[in-house]
Amino acid sequence: MTPAARVQAAIEVLDQILEGAPAEKALTGWARRSRFAGSKDRAAIRDHVFDALRQRNSAAHLGGGLSGRGLMIGVLRAQGADLAALFTGAAYAPAALEDAEIAAPATDLPLDVPDWLVELLRESLGEKFDETLEQMRARAPVFLRVNLAKSTVADAQAALAEAGVVTRAVALVDTALEVTECARRIRQAAPYLSGAVELQDAASQAMVAELPLAKGMKVLDYCAGGGGKTLAMAGQVKGQFYAHDAAPRRMADLPERAKRAGVKVTLVDAPQTHAPYDLVLCDAPCSGSGTWRRTPDAKWRFSQEDLADLTRIQAEILDQAQSLVAEDGVLAYATCSFLEAENMAQINAFHDRHPGWETLSSRQYSFADGGDGFFDAVLRRK
Repeated sequence: MTPAARVQAAIEVLDQILEGAPAEKALTGWARRSRFAGSKDRAAIRDHVFDALRQRNSAAHLGGGLSGRGLMIGVLRAQGADLAALFTGAAYAPAALEDAEIAAPATDLPLDVPDWLVELLRESLGEKFDETLEQMRARAPVFLRVNLAKSTVADAQAALAEAGVVTRAVALVDTALEVTECARRIRQAAPYLSGAVELQDAASQAMVAELPLAKGMKVLDYCAGGGGKTLAMAGQVKGQFYAHDAAPRRMADLPERAKRAGVKVTLVDAPQTHAPYDLVLCDAPCSGSGTWRRTPDAKWRFSQEDLADLTRIQAEILDQAQSLVAEDGVLAYATCSFLEAENMAQINAFHDRHPGWETLSSRQYSFADGGDGFFDAVLRRK
């Protein structure tokens, strides 16, 4: 495909997303209908689409309107591309630019988050507000977690290099490697296939590293999802690891991933039957605002009603999970969110409902720390 044809394909996909289709579904549907497209074409179109979604407000402003065409004109203009060379009207290319699209728009760009979230984010982020919103417009780094149960960091890095995947160490946490070249080769690389490395954000790894894990512990990942944090904990120490999720289908791949990683994880539908646990981790469902660089379409679908529902669910999860913790055990709470309502406000409200607990530590990770936006708090019974 020509560069212009890739832009036209991105326009078509973006139009579907703006009509309500999830980004991944729209991209997958286009790929299935377009067997002629090679892997490089699909990757380029995906990059166009996600760049436009990360910068949706400002791209629409620069491109003359909220449409697939407007977003692509805007994001390409921001990148300094030669628009006239791409919008030619030739076969498979977008129609030529109209006079209104050629005119340079005003430079006072809107923020690239929904309007209703601006003040909530400003209050939550404080002095990091401007920096964080600017970083949210860019692609997130790709990180790997070295599985210490199978490899050392140095050995994993060398084996990845042999597969053409170039990495560098990350200051935030010593198990993390940032992929600097050839990220798309990871899933075919021997260290990934053998379970020596897993894809996992650096801040997520750092949060797990801060947990007071000890050999022989009985640990429950109460909101396990795909099980990334379960595997990270099991890769650190030997113990009894249990995984639970309100939607068990999310854990469908966890047994195979655990086998590949060389660790044992028990999936449980009724975690209370195995209680009490020395440590219960609640990686609660949340806005995902700390990961919107990776899932930018979620940013535009998130509503005030969603936030209200999530904060209620988070409180219920904490209330349920605390009853599963052993007398001298630990309750850990985490989100991939920047919003205060989902983070420290939840911990403070939990203390009001359960005064028998104390907070041992809490931390808000920002993009400046080197990973996604995460929050964690570790609590113990008084």
